[in-house]
Order: sequence, then C-alpha cells, then structure tokens
Amino acid sequence: MHSLRIRTACRSRGPDAFLLGFLERQTMNVPQYDAIVVGSGAGGAAAAYRLVSGGMRVLLLEKGAHLPKDGSTLDVRRVVHDGEYFSREPWLDGHGNSITPEEHFNVGGKTKWYGAALLRFSAREFLPEAAYACLGWPISPDDLTPYYEQAERLLGVRPFDCEPDLAAILDRLQADSAWQSSPMPMGLSADIVNHPNEAAHFDGFASAKNLKGEAETSLLSQLQARTNFTLLPDAEVDALLGHPGSPATVSGVRLRDGRIFYAPRILLAAGALHSPRLLSRYLSETGLGSVLPVAALVGRYVKLHLLTAMVSVSLGIKADLIRKTTVVINERFPHSSIQPLGFDGALIEALMPRFLPGALRRAVAKRAYGFFLQTEDGSDVGNRVQPGTPPVLDYDEARLPAAALEHRRLTRAFQTALLKAGLLSFTKRIGLNGTAHVCGSLVCGRSPADSVVDASGQVHGMPGLYVVDGSVLPRSSRVNPSLTIYAWGLKVADALLRKFQLERPALSQVGTEAAYVA
Repeated sequence: MHSLRIRTACRSRGPDAFLLGFLERQTMNVPQYDAIVVGSGAGGAAAAYRLVSGGMRVLLLEKGAHLPKDGSTLDVRRVVHDGEYFSREPWLDGHGNSITPEEHFNVGGKTKWYGAALLRFSAREFLPEAAYACLGWPISPDDLTPYYEQAERLLGVRPFDCEPDLAAILDRLQADSAWQSSPMPMGLSADIVNHPNEAAHFDGFASAKNLKGEAETSLLSQLQARTNFTLLPDAEVDALLGHPGSPATVSGVRLRDGRIFYAPRILLAAGALHSPRLLSRYLSETGLGSVLPVAALVGRYVKLHLLTAMVSVSLGIKADLIRKTTVVINERFPHSSIQPLGFDGALIEALMPRFLPGALRRAVAKRAYGFFLQTEDGSDVGNRVQPGTPPVLDYDEARLPAAALEHRRLTRAFQTALLKAGLLSFTKRIGLNGTAHVCGSLVCGRSPADSVVDASGQVHGMPGLYVVDGSVLPRSSRVNPSLTIYAWGLKVADALLRKFQLERPALSQVGTEAAYVA
C-alpha cells in the first residue's frame, strides 16, 4: 500500500485507521488487507462477497482445498460409504468417548454438501422462549429481512413443483388437517431437472456442474477477477494475534505453516465447532480469559437440532426425481419441521443394512421415500465445545427435556400418520457425529453477561474481531440454518463496509480497486 495512502488513512478518525497505520509500520514485508475472513462457508463467503464488492481488500483463508469437478463428489461409494470428503478429525464426547463429527474442510465449506433447503426463520424464532430454553436475538426479523432477500437472489432460491409420488403421499397425509405442507425454497438451478444424476444426488453431495446455490458457486466465483480479493485454500489458521500492548484488539492471524497476515478487521467464519476453539485458545494464551466476561460463554450453548431420518415404504414404485420439494409442519409441534430427503431409490438402497439380500434391498428401496425430521433444541450452558487434543463436543439432549419430548412425539405422530396413509416407516436417530446444523457456540446478544457477540457481530470487548458463521445463532429454529447464516454474514459485512467508507472515502469506491495493489 502506498505510504501516502497510509498517512491519509491514519489522519482519519477511529481505531481502525490507527491500527492500520501501526501495522504498516511494524510489518512492512507482510501483505496488508482491510479485512481477513477465516472460513469460506455460508457466513464467510457472504461477508467476503459484500466487503469485496464495496471496495475493501479482503483475504479469505480456507483450511481445505477446492473440491474436484471430476464427478467423484457424486459417487455414492466415495461420498457415503468411504466418507472420503469428511474431515475425519477425532473428537471426544462429554463422556470421553471417541466421535468423528461429519465436518467438511473445502472451499465453500458445508454449503457444497448441504441439501440446498434455504428457509427464513419466523418472527417468533427471534424471540426468547424460557419454557423451551430458547435465547432471543438482539435484532428483529426486520433487521435481517433485506439480507434474507439479498441472499435469496444471490443463491437463486426457487420452489420446485411437488412431484407425483410425494403429492399422493401428502394428499393422504393431509386428510388429517393438522399436517400442512408448503413449497420448499431451494438453492438449485432450474436446469438440474435436465441432469438426472445431479438431481438425484444433491442432498449430501457436491454438484460437479455448479447446479447448486452455494458459497463458492454463487458468491466466491463472482469475485475471482477482483484485484481486491485473495482466496488462499489449504490455509489453516492456527492462532489469532493481538495488537501489541492491547491484546483485546485482535489484529492478525498465524497459519499452521507459520505465515502471518494482519488486518484491522478479523472475521471468524470457521464454523460453530472451530471458531470458538480459536477464540478460546487466544483468550487463554493472552490471559484475557480471566478478564473479559465473554470468556465464560465461549463455546457454550451449542445446538445441533434433534434429527431423525425416516424411510417409509408402500407398495407402489416411486419415480420422483428431486423429491425434496416440500416442507411439512404441524402446529402441535411448533419447534419442528419435516422435509423429504433428496434421495432416490438407488441411494436409499445404498444406505440399507448390507446383511439384507441385494434383491430385497432393491425391491424395498424402489418403493421407499425418505423424510428428515428436525426439532429445534434450546440452549443449555452445559452443551459446549471445548478446545484440546482432541477437542470435546459435550452435548446431551437430556439437558433439553422439552425439545427431546417434542421430537419423540413428532416422530411417533408422523410415523402413525404415514401408516394410516399406507406407508410403513423405519427410523434412525442422527447422533453427535451429525453436525450439519451445528450452531450457537458464540451466541450473539445484548450484553457480555449473556452472550459473546453483539448485534453488530463484534465480540464483546474485543475491537476488530467479528463472528459471521453459525456460531452466533441464539436459536437453531425449526428449519435449516443456512440462509440465516448467509444473511447474518451480509448484515455484519454491510455495517463494516459503511464504516470503512466513512473513514476511507478515497479508497471506498468500487472503481478504484487499482489503489489496493501493493
């Protein structure tokens, strides 16, 4: 960065300008950025997209690599049976038993693999609910609405027609008017119906033809030609670095390979299992853990959703292609929802017990429909992520009796309703390894006494450090959290960008990207 620009920036008002000048003097040989984002999933990609689009120079660090485009991410054996694309990082549960959370380290994060269901939280799900152990948000639904809308446009969210087999099931199911269905907002290209292998393998698989609305395809790929954007894959952040003389001000990161990068704004987006470990280690190493009130809540209030997979079988062969087109609710279970799994018969067969004869597996799978039942779990301070070697995911749904009771009742009620509709159902609970919806380990709130992050995304008491991933969610809601994480990332970045543009008018225009070339 040109020294004249540094001097001009330092004359502007505000701590970010002072910090930038200090870092330039101390680290002349280290690349400088306006912001560093750690993690390229939903929140990290959304924040990077907004910051870069507004003219900020952004470094995005991703622990994993780009996924291959050779079709291997659609291969049932490699993805499902071999688990080739899971991280395989060893953890312990709260009782000291070994677990392996199903995490993905790759550009785009979990969004490459998710089922593309992109639903908004309801207004009710922004409020606290003490009887259900739910925390409230420090913002209103209206605060997030414009960012929901922006995320939906960027991700190409659209409904798909309910296909014949599912429509027949729902018609019989809704003879009991308590079960209500509505179109599922999906982040899928309309063209996916012309690619049967992709259409039958998007839920839990990564698209090889970019037919899914996700962080890399919909956001990061739009930034490739921008000179103010740098994406570094295979770049694992090992530690946060503090401002000399003021450790509460985080001003850089160190990678596992020893490289160091500085910026006045550090945005954590490594995911709800990983961002709290980075912050917890930093608080411990600097002694801030005994000073800052937020330290007591770092890693706590983890939420996973209570999840059950259900396979339902009837006599007729099922020929639907996408399947995951509808969301089902029943207000007897106000914290729960049900959605079809995007699994065709061949995939359902692959998931059936191998001791069954192949002919029987194929016959049953052709006549089966999969469903995914999820119930919001409340927040309990005992459910937490703890750093260590190995790290610990201490989560017990027994701490959340209201949620556990609702999920059991939901499962029984839906199984009974399907039986009346002519389908025999089998269920399997998703255990601790199923971390697809993990959130809430650095919750946002109004006070450092009851939260880690404030309404702007900044960690209480730590200038320059922000969180833009699912760690911040005070509630997990009855639906998938992905769209809300995208929206939160856009919201936090938008506020940072407005502040940056006020402080750096000479560098704030998108058209002046050349000014950022060192």
